[in-house]
Order: sequence, then structure tokens, then C-alpha cells
Amino acid sequence: MFIETETTPNPATMKFLPGEPVMQAGTREFRDDEEAAASPLATALFDLGDVTGVFFGRDFVSVTAGQGTDWAALKPQVVAILLDHFITAAPLFNGPDASGIVVPGEDDDFGDDPAQADIVVQIKELIETRVRPAVANDGGDIVYRGFREGVVYLSMQGACSGCPSSTATLKNGIETLLKHYVPEVIEVRAA
Repeated sequence: MFIETETTPNPATMKFLPGEPVMQAGTREFRDDEEAAASPLATALFDLGDVTGVFFGRDFVSVTAGQGTDWAALKPQVVAILLDHFITAAPLFNGPDASGIVVPGEDDDFGDDPAQADIVVQIKELIETRVRPAVANDGGDIVYRGFREGVVYLSMQGACSGCPSSTATLKNGIETLLKHYVPEVIEVRAA
């Protein structure tokens, strides 16, 4: 087995591609040891000591290292853990399945106005078809959180969370795209 690696726009995060599916559906982000306890793989990565974030995408794992960490030393350790996990076909999550894991819904943070349901459908479709694939290429994900008074609320995850260019991505990329196709959108904000 060969694990391909890619840099991301976030210098603290590296993307690892095992050549097989990681998550069958959705994504999962771990921001600390406590959250990582749900996954043996995430726990093993955090146990390296220099890891401050782990993100499971459809076909990749993004790992974020703490400030000042030398990727030249950390990268082989991460690859070794990933190889062991995928070669042994170890479970991604603890327990018989992932049903006990609570993943926040897309609309948890902000309630949408039912009168604007058509606008929300357009926004979600654009995010799903145009934005998420591009963000996944950079080792992250973006989650719709709500639409209120012309403002779209989004949450950046994985390599995109904390990335120096995430604000530019939100404002210059995503906001411009949404404003173009959905005139009711006046701004995009991080949730």
C-alpha cells in the first residue's frame, strides 16, 4: 500500500491519501484528544504529541501539526500510523458502528426563515456542487450553518480551519460565487 501526501494552503496541515475510502459518507473533524477518543485512528495520531487536529474526508485524512512542528520528522510517523490502520483494516470508530457519534446538523447554529426555503436550497446546492469539492482538494470541508437576513453562515473544517487564506476563500471565492448565482446573498461569514 502507498499513501500519497499533499501539502495544503494551510502550512500547518498536510493531506494524506490512502488510495481507498476513509469515510463512506460525510466528514469528521477532531480538534483535541477528547474528541479523538471516538476513533482509534484519530487517537493514535494525537498520541504523536505534535498533532493538534485530524480530519477524515471521503478519501483522505488531513493532519494539523502544532506551531513549530517539523513536518519532515512528523510525516513518516503519520504515514506509519495510517499504513498500519489501513493494512489491518482496523475500524475507523470505536464500537460496532458509528451510530453513537453525534455529528452536528447543518442548521444547528442558525435557524433559517421558512419563507426563504428556495434560496436556502440554491445556496446548499452551490455549496455541495461547486464549493465542497474545491475545499476537499485542499484537505478540508465546509459546512452550511444557516442563512439569515442575506447573510450565509459557513463553518470551515480540516485544513481550512485556521488556514491563513480561509478568510480570502470565504470572501473572495465563496461570497462572490453565491452573490453571483443568488442575488439575495449579501455576505458570507464564518460561523
